[in-house]
Amino acid sequence: MILDMEYRIEKDTLGEMKVEADKLWGAQTQRAMENFVIGKKKMPIEIIYGIATAKKAAALANCELGVMPVYKRDLIVKACDEILAGKWDDQFPLHIWQTGSGTQTNMNVNEVIAHLGQLLHGGKLDDQPLYLSPNDDVNQSQSTNDIFPTGMRIAATKMLLEHTIPAVEGLIATYKVKVSEFADIKKIGRTHLMDATPLTLGQELSGHQSQLEHGLDAIHNSLPHLMELPIGGTAVGNGINTPEGYDKLALKYINEITGLSFSNTPNKYEAMATHDSLAEMSGCLKRLAVSLMKIANDFRLLNSGPRCGFGEVVLPANEPGSSIMPGKVNPTQCEALSQVCCQVIGNDVAITTGAMQGHLQLNVFMPLIGRNLLQSSRLLADVVNSFNDHCLKGVVPNKERIAMHLNNSLMLVTKLSPYIGYYNAAKIAQHALANGLTLRESALALGLVGEEDFDKWMGM
Repeated sequence: MILDMEYRIEKDTLGEMKVEADKLWGAQTQRAMENFVIGKKKMPIEIIYGIATAKKAAALANCELGVMPVYKRDLIVKACDEILAGKWDDQFPLHIWQTGSGTQTNMNVNEVIAHLGQLLHGGKLDDQPLYLSPNDDVNQSQSTNDIFPTGMRIAATKMLLEHTIPAVEGLIATYKVKVSEFADIKKIGRTHLMDATPLTLGQELSGHQSQLEHGLDAIHNSLPHLMELPIGGTAVGNGINTPEGYDKLALKYINEITGLSFSNTPNKYEAMATHDSLAEMSGCLKRLAVSLMKIANDFRLLNSGPRCGFGEVVLPANEPGSSIMPGKVNPTQCEALSQVCCQVIGNDVAITTGAMQGHLQLNVFMPLIGRNLLQSSRLLADVVNSFNDHCLKGVVPNKERIAMHLNNSLMLVTKLSPYIGYYNAAKIAQHALANGLTLRESALALGLVGEEDFDKWMGM
């Protein structure tokens, strides 16, 4: 809606503010825009949607409990539905770095809903007073202190369930195919980056699969705590200014709106003064990042070459790898994956630091915690999908190279240890290395094993 004037005048408890005439926010949002010009990143829209979900549920509960008239409920619900449909994303301009409770963002949502309600009721943005009060109506039975953590828990849960978890499940499914496909390809193992005893390529990749499965289990195990909502705790956790039964009814509506199974936290003081559940989930994402870094590094080593490295697997050639070296192809998906892992681990450090800063009845590091957890969840989902589609699915073994390394390895001598002892087996390996011999040639030259026994014990 475009008005004739360039600005309109909005009021809050501190006085008047000029707001661009076509914006849906009010005085408190405008103050925050001017007072918190820190960085460029805006509050994640997922948190805005989480708060709007909670406010829609609050209006439905307040009306059912007789403390809000039907027409106000309907305006709030319609406004929230439009926000959740993505129609008004540009009306949430505030940056992440603001008050640690997220009060400015809560009021931004309150003011946008109130002004949307004004338009939906047939009014104009510059009408005073508004049909809906941002504080008395849109924020009824709420405080930023319970509504912001409720919103960010809703946002984080949806991100994990809709993006992160499916991505990891997809990667595990590809691993299952590869593990089966490579089950019989025997190769040399390596410990300390040195030759070790053999295993199969399928067994090697099964270790990756198991890492991912355990990481996914950890995320699932942490979800119930994350999904405990403090809605109804209002200012300090005791539910001041809420009607009897409000928290349970609001939760029921949140679950109807989202189609999920959130629960009321058994202790609102814990859920508002601390964010241990988000720190726990961040730890799970860090664990997943640690696993994915191992996976990325393994593939970079196994793919190294093509002629002067291990060269045991071939990754898809997705793009030219150098601006100066013709024909070079690099493990770019592995590098993208490992960079995301570093970012997730860094996010976890910030979340951990913020989460341990709860003082008395409130933790005031919520924008930091919520933003970083969402970023970690989204980045992991995106990079896992990318790695799966553009790398893992296209991995093929270089069987000739694998066979060459296997046959040249001195650590196959380990098979002789049960028959001739550790020290004699070591002599064979050392003599072979020093003289450029095969194990068979070295064993026969030293007279430690006969031809027939060597072939039998080595499985030749």
